Amino acid sequence: MGMAITSAQNKAAVDAAVAAVMDRFGGTGIEATSVEHSTGKHASFLRIISPPRQWLGLAKFLRFDLGVNHCSMVTGTHFPDGAEERGWEVAYHFMRMPVKNQASGACVEHDAATLTGLEIPLEVEIFIPLAKGDSPVVDSIQSIWVGADWNEKETWDLVGIEFKGHKDMMRVLNPHDSPLGFHPLQKQHKLRYHDYNEMYDDAQGFERKPTDSGLVK
Repeated sequence: MGMAITSAQNKAAVDAAVAAVMDRFGGTGIEATSVEHSTGKHASFLRIISPPRQWLGLAKFLRFDLGVNHCSMVTGTHFPDGAEERGWEVAYHFMRMPVKNQASGACVEHDAATLTGLEIPLEVEIFIPLAKGDSPVVDSIQSIWVGADWNEKETWDLVGIEFKGHKDMMRVLNPHDSPLGFHPLQKQHKLRYHDYNEMYDDAQGFERKPTDSGLVK
């Protein structure tokens, strides 16, 4: 698009999405709200908090009923001191964009001011709290958004959250021979900058003390 949508279009798209999600999932524990960015043009976006048991149904609704066609980010956080129902959390970021596969030699140019309904770009942020425990699990959305594939791998590799149904889970940032159960962003690990010498200080052998271990970082 060569221009930005208006504030009125942005508000209409987010309000319609909130209404659609709550109409479909009201009473299931899913909460959808309109949130305004604190910087820039203060555009609004859709924020959803969902129980894990509702996630797959919600994901399919967003993709196939609301036209949310791009998964830009998946990440996770460990909260060992959090409430029983939020020892972990998975966060997602999605976009709806009026982009379609083009025929060879064709080029569709959008006029932002004329976009309506599901054509209007939409930003979506989703949080899924997971209960405390040693085996956090949430359903994979790899089959719904192909872009979730690598992001889910990174989140499992670093945080240790399992994505049930993922077809090709593997280490992508840590060494492939990292010890089973090792996920460096879990909070029980201590970085060497806090005077600890943990296994991931040496990706080649998990043995040597790093040369900069005495430096303050």
